Amino acid sequence: MLTRHHWLAALFGLGALLAHSNSRATEYTIDPSRTLVSFEMRSMGTTQRGEFSRAAGTVMLNSAEQRGQLDIVIDARSLKASSAAAANFVRGPSMLNTEVHPEIAYRAQRIVFEQGRPARIEGQLMMLGVTRSVALEVASYQCMSESMSAQRCAIVATTSVKRSEFGMTRYRMFASDDVKLAIRAEGVRADSIS
Repeated sequence: MLTRHHWLAALFGLGALLAHSNSRATEYTIDPSRTLVSFEMRSMGTTQRGEFSRAAGTVMLNSAEQRGQLDIVIDARSLKASSAAAANFVRGPSMLNTEVHPEIAYRAQRIVFEQGRPARIEGQLMMLGVTRSVALEVASYQCMSESMSAQRCAIVATTSVKRSEFGMTRYRMFASDDVKLAIRAEGVRADSIS
């Protein structure tokens, strides 16, 4: 016959097991068809905008322990701008030099949570062979279940970088050194992919 102590021990053991299983990190695979990385900068008195349409990667989130990781690789050759001439210029050797550096990568080992939600992503941006610490501010984060086994999470994160810090020092009289970046990514829980 189980005593009161045995019942309490069993309940604590079950509680610890459930807490441990709920504290596991959840991995999301970034959906390339629902992910967009965009940039904005001032040039010749106007705001120039562009976007990269191809990106892939993973996000690991552990809401219980309030930690996470992000790994995203952007195909720099997928850049689209307001005109073909602008896109070719930004892809060219004076700016992104996509023939030599076809990828831009962002890797974060730390996601800062506030009130149980991601608020800041601290990582390393690698562009043109140069790596710099860059923090992303999370503007929006939302998860939704599509079915019993499928869950999607969407995140919007923004930052500003100086292009000169990555070796893009040409045309600074005509184009701003400050570039705003935005990542709008949607991921699907890795174990729900069939």
